[in-house]
Amino acid sequence: MRIGVIGAMQMEIDNLKASLENQSTEVISGVEFVKGTLGGKEVIAAVSGVGKVFAAICTEAMIVTYQVDCIINIGVAGTLCKELGVMDVAVATQVVQHDMNTSALGDPVGLLSGINEIFLSANREMNKVLCEILKEKNIHYVEGIIATGDLFLHKPETKEKIHNRFEAIAGEMEGGSIGQVCFVNKVPFAILRSISDGEGGAMDYATFAEKAADIGIQVVVEFINRF
Repeated sequence: MRIGVIGAMQMEIDNLKASLENQSTEVISGVEFVKGTLGGKEVIAAVSGVGKVFAAICTEAMIVTYQVDCIINIGVAGTLCKELGVMDVAVATQVVQHDMNTSALGDPVGLLSGINEIFLSANREMNKVLCEILKEKNIHYVEGIIATGDLFLHKPETKEKIHNRFEAIAGEMEGGSIGQVCFVNKVPFAILRSISDGEGGAMDYATFAEKAADIGIQVVVEFINRF
């Protein structure tokens, strides 16, 4: 079993790297990949960088180079629903790219041209394990659609629009593109996002991002040991 773990920022991966044994590193397309072992499994961890393009580059390089069996994306997100507050966790049942828009050509908003899908489904077995861990740790979580786009969501009207259009529970900047690359390569994926910002937007993010990221690391280490 070879598990890939992708975070957008260094703080999302550093604590995982500290848990890996027999480490080696390699830089591909500007991304540093850390290879090691944990719980008897091989783990490939990387910091993609912020945004959909960096995330896609990282995911494709990880799949092609290391032939991972599955990928889990961890990080932080902003809430788009009243059920999720700061330090809670969103687990993606599906991902959607809210800024993909060819509606002028008659397409529905969010349609991914070429694969003709709007929503891409995360792996149910991976989600089952993640949710079991969250329950055991008494971490409040919600499963649902996570929306991705190259925009930090801080305006209430923008959040409401995305929630209403896609029924999304959280918004971030990488998961949808990671899901798309996994979809075309037939690699199972899961997206787990700790909520770093609520109604406070950027101010919440600055205050809670690091603490929220730590939640994801705790869960993913346990996930690797069990999956």
